[in-house]
Amino acid sequence: MRKLIADNFAFADSQYHYLINAGLPLDEMPQSFNYTTNKVTGYERTWWCTGFYPGNLLYIYQQTKDESLLPEIRRTLKVIQPNENYTGNHDLGFMMFCSFGNAISILKDASYKKILFQSATSLSSRFRPHIPAIQSWNKSKNFNCPVIIDNMMNLELLEWVSQHGGDRKFAEIALQHANTTMKNHFRSNYSSFHVVDYDTSNGTVLQKKTWQGYADSSSWARGQGWGLYGFTMMYRFTKNKKFLEQARHIAHYILNNPKLPIDKIPYWDFSDPKIPNVPRDASAGALIASALLELGQYTSGKEKSNYVTNAEIMLQSLSSPGYRSKLGSNGGFLLMHSTGALPFNSEVDVPLIYADYYFLEALIRYKNWYL
Repeated sequence: MRKLIADNFAFADSQYHYLINAGLPLDEMPQSFNYTTNKVTGYERTWWCTGFYPGNLLYIYQQTKDESLLPEIRRTLKVIQPNENYTGNHDLGFMMFCSFGNAISILKDASYKKILFQSATSLSSRFRPHIPAIQSWNKSKNFNCPVIIDNMMNLELLEWVSQHGGDRKFAEIALQHANTTMKNHFRSNYSSFHVVDYDTSNGTVLQKKTWQGYADSSSWARGQGWGLYGFTMMYRFTKNKKFLEQARHIAHYILNNPKLPIDKIPYWDFSDPKIPNVPRDASAGALIASALLELGQYTSGKEKSNYVTNAEIMLQSLSSPGYRSKLGSNGGFLLMHSTGALPFNSEVDVPLIYADYYFLEALIRYKNWYL
């Protein structure tokens, strides 16, 4: 594993230089690669994924000390900085903590702290006390007040700010949101609904649906990963054992699911009846691996070994030619075979910037905690 991790970061350093030179407009962050046009696709700063590209560059810089990455890191952080005031959805954690949070820890630049404080203020504006939870998307013809399982990931921003001199109300919001999610998002087997829709006046659940999964009753793979990661992270901050137990239950559901392939990289949805003739989701595999490695930090004995061993298999699979790009291919992205939103035929069996992010994060976690 030591060699695998070193090889992956050497590869990532070279590969991301291709991505840096992909020719995207300067106000866009890379998202994926279009195999038909042979071009990298990108989005402007308010797209939910725009924090992952600078986050990836920061992870690569941390591990390789390649200072030629620093100008691109600083440039991209400047591009997305105005998101500190963005209140259009719940994605401030993805946008700002995966970028500026890493910039603070890796570059040791305290000037970025105030940006995270403002980002937490913006995110907290979406808290709906009568539910109580953070509203994910705005009201639409489909939903009144939707809260999606992905939203667990944004709580890290709130918790971090509260623990680094910010208002304690942010941590309280994170706690209430996690409690509401645990109450309403999970079935008895600890699989997760994607979207829970609420009445904002009294917190009544209006509907439980999917948006990106196979069906309302299905188990969307990346959603399971968001939940696993989110509750493990909430235990890190709160040391509340109910969050640790929730994470353990979700991990059990994933790792003991009969539809989990032998290489441990999930199909895009555990409930798709066409398995095995459906796309994989490397982003879910990377995300789950990273979460399992943290969960291993809070457990012991055979349980810990089970989490770490499964994460190790996932990382070995993602590092194999079946999932990892060849140098100079795939638009500069590291991983192939991710699935964004199959029901909309959007980003199916392509690289995704957040797959790379959680892959790199998992490699770092393994190196720091298990070598």
